[in-house]
Amino acid sequence: MLHAEKGNASALNGQGLRIGIVQARWNESITNTLAQACTQTLLDAGVAADAIDHVLVPGALEVPVALQALAERGGYDALVALGCIIRGETYHFELVANESGAGVTRLSLDYRLPIANAIITTENLEQAIARQTEKGADAARVAIEMACLLRTLK
Repeated sequence: MLHAEKGNASALNGQGLRIGIVQARWNESITNTLAQACTQTLLDAGVAADAIDHVLVPGALEVPVALQALAERGGYDALVALGCIIRGETYHFELVANESGAGVTRLSLDYRLPIANAIITTENLEQAIARQTEKGADAARVAIEMACLLRTLK
């Protein structure tokens, strides 16, 4: 059985895994940091650099369609969704947060493929900055752990 302590990527073994990352460009300074932390954690856990595919999309609402394209391509052990939605003055925040989250979950279930959802939703930029590195690393750990778990359940 796989047991990994939070924050300890060395407890995870990503060797032999193929991971796809879909990153929204909206709030790019945040999503770039999410992607850097995610990628570094994957590498630290033994995922080969050439086994990580990284795709950029305009915003969080476009993340699910790119995830779907990767899932349909096949060959991935897990996918990662990266984005940042910061509350504004209109209802748009709720729409984007809810629909992007629902799309990621539906794809994971439909394709029976782990998708670590690190589309962060915050009230303001300061909260996003405070979460960007840890959430990116968390997404990598979740992707590896779930990929390994599903391998053992097959």
